[in-house]
Amino acid sequence: MSPVLLFCVLIAYFALLMGVAWATSRNANNDSFYIGNKSSNWMLVAFGMVGTTLSGATFISVPGAVGSDAFGYGQILIGYVIGYIAVAYILLPLYYRLKLTSIYHYLDVRLGRRSYQSGASFFILSRLLGATARLYLVVNILQAIILDSLGVPFWLTTLVILGMILMYTYEGGVKTIVWTDTLQTTCMLIGLVACVVYLLTQLDMSVGQSLAAMDARGLSTIFTTDFDSPNFFLKQIVAGAFIVLTMTGMDQEMMQKTISVKTLKDSQKNLLSLTLILMVVLSIFLFLGGLLYLYAPVAGVTATGDKIFPAVVMGQLPAAVQIIFLIALISALFPSADGAITALTSSFCIDLLGLKRRDDLSEADKVKWRQRVHLGFAFLFLLLVMAFKWADNPSMIIVILKLASYTYGPLLGLFAFGILTSRHLNDRWVPAIAVGAPILCGLLEFNQAHILGSYRLGLELLMVNGILVFAGLWAISSRERRDTAAVAA
Repeated sequence: MSPVLLFCVLIAYFALLMGVAWATSRNANNDSFYIGNKSSNWMLVAFGMVGTTLSGATFISVPGAVGSDAFGYGQILIGYVIGYIAVAYILLPLYYRLKLTSIYHYLDVRLGRRSYQSGASFFILSRLLGATARLYLVVNILQAIILDSLGVPFWLTTLVILGMILMYTYEGGVKTIVWTDTLQTTCMLIGLVACVVYLLTQLDMSVGQSLAAMDARGLSTIFTTDFDSPNFFLKQIVAGAFIVLTMTGMDQEMMQKTISVKTLKDSQKNLLSLTLILMVVLSIFLFLGGLLYLYAPVAGVTATGDKIFPAVVMGQLPAAVQIIFLIALISALFPSADGAITALTSSFCIDLLGLKRRDDLSEADKVKWRQRVHLGFAFLFLLLVMAFKWADNPSMIIVILKLASYTYGPLLGLFAFGILTSRHLNDRWVPAIAVGAPILCGLLEFNQAHILGSYRLGLELLMVNGILVFAGLWAISSRERRDTAAVAA
């Protein structure tokens, strides 16, 4: 298909997003930007969050990973369900009771100002790295299938896409994103189903026949029973639960949308609905991966990993399916980037700059500061996407989960210490512990062959990181309880 036509599709899609942004951002203020004026519809939030949770990395990497890991990602999905239930019934009641705009304010109430700032700082670091890795993956594919042939350099593609995201999030923030995410999730799911149906038709198989063919090729195996393997099923299930607990329940981007719902009950319905939809959608992604690996040899496609999905669609399928794939791909791109930039802006302004506490600034001044920070994060996104382009890892989903193990571990330790204990913390040493634990994890992983023998660390590194932080906090704490902690208990 002509790259010019595909480019026109991209522009038309963005024009639609701008129309939604214009309609939703009129009369927006800082509360609209941060928490959607606490008036978001829980059904829209739940459906839209599917797109944010999945992202371009899921769209491309989960089907691509079936070639090496079969349906092993299903082990993590079981853990996801456990994790979402824990977030809904442990963390959400806490956030609503304290009426939080930033969830990291809980750490200030319970543990102290340096714990609060440490938690916010690690969220900013983690979301910066994770969101830019996701953004790079999709931009790189758009570059390969459209823009290289038009002579557009990679850096300019990234700059223009970030400019587009800024244009429709600059004023409305969360109030706008709740609606744009709904649109984007719809387009992504249509693309997913269309690709599955077309591949089944081309293979001339029913769903049952295709599953039997996948099983014959070893593509449908879910559980790994080798204890020493990083993919051992108990490790993956527990890791999946903790990934959700941290990357959703302790993540300002995800919780910013969830707590924009007016009541706790509706917010819990939002999260449980998200869980159900997500399990179905991710299962379809795994099924799609199996179909891709069944179809690729028939079509003479040799690509694997992150490259197999775009290679099959853009090289083998008709123009209509290519257009649907492109719309689905960019629909997977925007939710992960727009929500991240908005949440990073919110956290930096509220948690680190303390704008909501600044009585010396007028509302207009606070808006100007927020807009400057928003632009600053867009520039950081550009730099980090270029860094990932230089690194060029073949499977970005593994990179993203690995980064999460290092950067969300301190958040897990801080929240766990605050919720599970009533001890008073010497807050001064928290930043050193939060930085030291990931460094120790890095040393452990690098030397695991000498320390652990045949055992290999997988995603449980996140839990090890959190345990190290928890132990460090315990060491600098005492039995005496802060008076303010009673508010959070």
